[in-house]
Amino acid sequence: MRTITVMDPVTRIEGHMKVEIAIDSINGQQQVVDARCTGTLFRGFETLLKGRSPLDGPIITQRICGVCPISHAMSAVLALENVSNYLPPTNARLLRNLTLAANFLQSHILHFYLLAALDYVAGPDSAPWTPAWQVDMRPGLDSVAANLPAAIQARRRAHEMGAIFSGRMPSSNSFLPGGFTAVPTSQDIDRYRQHLTALTDFINNVYLPDVQLVGEVYGDYFNIGAGSKNLLAYGVFPMDDSNTSLLFAGGYCENGTTGAPKGFSTGDITEAVKYSWYADSSDNLPPTTGKTEPQYPKGNAYSWLKAPRLLGKPFEAGPLARMWVNRQYQRGISVMDRHVARAMEAARIASTMAKWLDQLTPGQKVFDTAFNQYSGFGIGLTEAPRGALGHWLQITSGKITHYQVITPTCWNASPRDGKDVAGPMEQALIGTPIADPEQPVEALRVIHSYDPCLSCAVHIMRPSSKQPTVLYTRR
Repeated sequence: MRTITVMDPVTRIEGHMKVEIAIDSINGQQQVVDARCTGTLFRGFETLLKGRSPLDGPIITQRICGVCPISHAMSAVLALENVSNYLPPTNARLLRNLTLAANFLQSHILHFYLLAALDYVAGPDSAPWTPAWQVDMRPGLDSVAANLPAAIQARRRAHEMGAIFSGRMPSSNSFLPGGFTAVPTSQDIDRYRQHLTALTDFINNVYLPDVQLVGEVYGDYFNIGAGSKNLLAYGVFPMDDSNTSLLFAGGYCENGTTGAPKGFSTGDITEAVKYSWYADSSDNLPPTTGKTEPQYPKGNAYSWLKAPRLLGKPFEAGPLARMWVNRQYQRGISVMDRHVARAMEAARIASTMAKWLDQLTPGQKVFDTAFNQYSGFGIGLTEAPRGALGHWLQITSGKITHYQVITPTCWNASPRDGKDVAGPMEQALIGTPIADPEQPVEALRVIHSYDPCLSCAVHIMRPSSKQPTVLYTRR
């Protein structure tokens, strides 16, 4: 008998998520047999930006997400600089990198210890961890639980690092086209370096070993949750003033290939809305001409997320995609591979941050030319902690007349497209073994491995042949 289990809400994510999974027995094994990811909230930031000053973009778009606002600031600024052909001074490039990198590290630490770890490590036998699901929680991970207080302090340290140069965290006011607002001092650099030394020690000696230990105890999750196996990265952290060399380069790999990544054109990116609550007139449009026109209700639609596609195919974004495209990690594509790649990426970023600090020159200029473009089109591609992030905008007569944002979770948690091809997270859920339909911790492990951000949800298709049993649970 096919069963639908509803988890509403899914906790330990950014935003709101509802999960419905259809479970059936295949060759004697209970597993997820179909899946849908649903964004349940319409926010309309793109519509809100129309008619505003272009300089409002970096400020307003940071409010899209309080966990990774710096990525939106960077993407918005890059779009404006693309309009005006600006390149920031060396100090500004370094300060942006250091602020964004600190935001990456706090997000990665937050994800593992506060959002994902409780999928693997049992909480204390007391409130608020009780009553708890009686599920597959394996012994040998007490040391991971014991490191939670240190992780909280490490995340706080990363936030403080970002605030040293950007003035505050989250949501900085320091990013603007043409440069950065803060002039670095020797004292600021010394404070940042002191925090970085301690944070790097935590990443190398606590975070990485903890992830590796979880991977050893739950080794079967290296074979669960592969998804589409298509991986996409836009690239992030410029290493020179021309932005031609990046710490993590952009590109894509299809079907888990380990060869050289392929380059892409932004013109190859489209958004399908067949199963989204948006007007069909915006179906399969590129973000350069895309529309944000809600249409609710709409037959067959099940998500407020659009379905981004590159060359008509779904792609996974995130730390694993970045590390894979850059050939830094190609062990496999799975739930546990996402966690390992995220931790390894954190270590690589931290070691590079020390080099950026050494290149900063106290007192040197951080800003070049004031933005004065009154017309033009710009694209800003970068990476958020969770993956590829893009902003597209049109300026006409000094005002924003068009703005489109494609976030990482739009890629990962996208609904089906016009060809009825499921999104990456939907594909990853299908085939996941479920021991107890009333306590589907295995599905949570798949979902949390993507570190979903913004409002997204997972639905499972009901079979047309017979009415399933519907169970409601919460965790």
